[in-house]
Amino acid sequence: MVITYYGGEFFKIAFGEATLALNPISKDSKLKPSRFGADVALVSLNHEDFNGVDQIGFGDKMPFIVSGPGEYEIKGIFIKGFLTKSNYGGKEHINTIYSISLENMNLCFLGALGHADLPAEIKEALGDIDILFLPIGGEGVLTAAEANKLATALEAKMIIPMHFDGIGDKKALTTFLKEAGAEGSKPADKLTIKKKDLEGKEGDVVVLSAQA
Repeated sequence: MVITYYGGEFFKIAFGEATLALNPISKDSKLKPSRFGADVALVSLNHEDFNGVDQIGFGDKMPFIVSGPGEYEIKGIFIKGFLTKSNYGGKEHINTIYSISLENMNLCFLGALGHADLPAEIKEALGDIDILFLPIGGEGVLTAAEANKLATALEAKMIIPMHFDGIGDKKALTTFLKEAGAEGSKPADKLTIKKKDLEGKEGDVVVLSAQA
């Protein structure tokens, strides 16, 4: 599995012959969108910073779009969406947390989550998390302190911060890394990982640089 970051909360996850896009940036966003072909797109919140599914089609083919709570199975990817709230952009939105199972790994994508206190039933349903995509930056999503609190509670093996680049507060990343005891984390262009690489990891933070 190869994970690439494009700023905001936009990620590409490539595995085998399939590609998954998370919260793609719209051409109407102030953020710079990126184009690539995806088989499946997940949108956690209906806002131009996260709903650019038109940017990830290829030819006449558009990806299968998941944009809310429920259970889905597409191309060997098992997805569960859970309803939460966000105050992104200054008003209340529905935000969907996604649990994604692929290549024997359990990924949790929190989207633009605005509250660190998740209901017990959601925490239980998320199960053991291998990789946690964690929003940091305030302004409607988690502050650095809230993000660290939630990451600790969820006990993920690996944590990938997001949101701070472009739409959040970049200083929030520095604060989060300090609170998480990961000040020495050096940004990487991408993350290439297999299930066996997660053995023995407990809350390891991986910072990815936004690609042009």
